Amino acid sequence: MPFLKQILFSSDHVSEMKTNYSRPRSLYLLLALLVSFSTLIYSKQSYALKKQETYQCPMLCEGNKVYGKPQKCPVCGMDIKKVVSRDSKLVNKDIAISGAMMNVMHKGELWGTINLDTIADKKHLYGIGPLEYLTGEILIIDGRCYKSEVVTDTRMKVSETFQLKAPFFGYTHVAAWKDLVLPDSIIELSQLEHFLNAATENYPRPFFFKILAQVEQANIHVVHLQAGSKVSSPQEAHQGQKNYEVRDEEVEMIGFFSTEHQAILTHHDSWVHIHLITQDRTQMGHLESVKLKKGSAKLFLPAR
Repeated sequence: MPFLKQILFSSDHVSEMKTNYSRPRSLYLLLALLVSFSTLIYSKQSYALKKQETYQCPMLCEGNKVYGKPQKCPVCGMDIKKVVSRDSKLVNKDIAISGAMMNVMHKGELWGTINLDTIADKKHLYGIGPLEYLTGEILIIDGRCYKSEVVTDTRMKVSETFQLKAPFFGYTHVAAWKDLVLPDSIIELSQLEHFLNAATENYPRPFFFKILAQVEQANIHVVHLQAGSKVSSPQEAHQGQKNYEVRDEEVEMIGFFSTEHQAILTHHDSWVHIHLITQDRTQMGHLESVKLKKGSAKLFLPAR
């Protein structure tokens, strides 16, 4: 540390050392400089630790275990994802989630973890999820609960009831919505997902959102697992699933967005889970893909 030597042993300091108080002063100065230097190093190390990125399997195969770099999960072989931490002030605590998608897909826990009729406050209630035993889809819009079930390859049945159970389900209460300008260039699902992430950096997460739009074309599915089926993978969970096409229809979409609930309420490779229903309430299901009519879509977030 040449700069310390220069300070302590310059000609001025040598003359001071001849005084009665020179030795204590020099020692105090040395100690102060050493403390400051150590504090600077510790601060840089602490900052580096805070900035270090961590990665975790989206299926939580190893519980809360994290890694310092991207790799494959040693249990399931999936790409592990970066753990995103957010300011606790921006965490939305108004959302309830029962069960988890990964428990259904990988552990075969198909039974209901929540009876929707037991949700006491149904006013301004919104929610999405599948029917227990993967026999249909559920969508709650402003206190009204719809279920869709497969009838044939080309026809489904949509009915209204709260007498339902779901193996995993997310819901919230939204008394008022605030519109968020959606650029006309956003017409596909992947574009919407990235737009939501960029436009809500300072918005409490996770959150539900609503879209009113006319779709040129949309694909929705309704799960239709046969009774007695066993499930241990996503492929087995989707056995019997029927896909339906929606064209040139006015629709309402209720969605859930989160970067931290993959394999819980969103698929492992997505940040959104969306259910679509037509305005005439004859078609409803889990949204697979969509092409919005330019200029027709209105996006709404819960008013804060």
